Amino acid sequence: MPQTIRARAVLLDMDGTLVDSTAVVERLWLEWAKPHGLDPAVVLQTVHGRQGHQSMAIMLPERDHAVNLRENDEMLARESGDVEGVVEIAGAAAFLAALRDLPHAIVTSANVPLMTARMQAAGLTVPALAITAESVSDSKPHPEGFLTAAAQLGIAPADCVVFEDSEAGVQAGLAAGMRVMGVGAHAASHGATHAVPDLTQVSVRADDDGFEISFPG
Repeated sequence: MPQTIRARAVLLDMDGTLVDSTAVVERLWLEWAKPHGLDPAVVLQTVHGRQGHQSMAIMLPERDHAVNLRENDEMLARESGDVEGVVEIAGAAAFLAALRDLPHAIVTSANVPLMTARMQAAGLTVPALAITAESVSDSKPHPEGFLTAAAQLGIAPADCVVFEDSEAGVQAGLAAGMRVMGVGAHAASHGATHAVPDLTQVSVRADDDGFEISFPG
């Protein structure tokens, strides 16, 4: 049976939620990790959902963070120029179209050039409000990005529903006091409030006091 939850705003992660960038993320990060002798499994468990410099700090805790910041800038530039294999998560375009006239925002650990490149590659329109790496001082799993989006939309955190795929993103949404709709095969295991395999069967219906989000039970 379909389930329904009420909301007044939707906050959307990008990578893994709207855009499947797994191929390029894993290709570039494993290339970065190889000279450091890092376990590929550890790398892939760490990098999703976080800003790059934070991932580097977790994997190379003794390294000067100034080096992480510099290499993160280099990584962002490489990622922005490499969109081979970047595609839409099933149902993302239709879901964004359904949200067009409703309060919503994208909240991503990418910077503006990377967000723009990946959304364009996937054929998706960037929402009017985008909270990116430039907008915050703390990366997911810190809740700053989601709280910033809610504040700019003028919606209480409890009335927002976050759509996320990664463990760091799910933790950030929950820490912000929001309900989290996990997207993808692993989202439920990260503690999301609800979960769907993709966005194809998620729908919204507006009324006088927000809207309803329906999804498979």
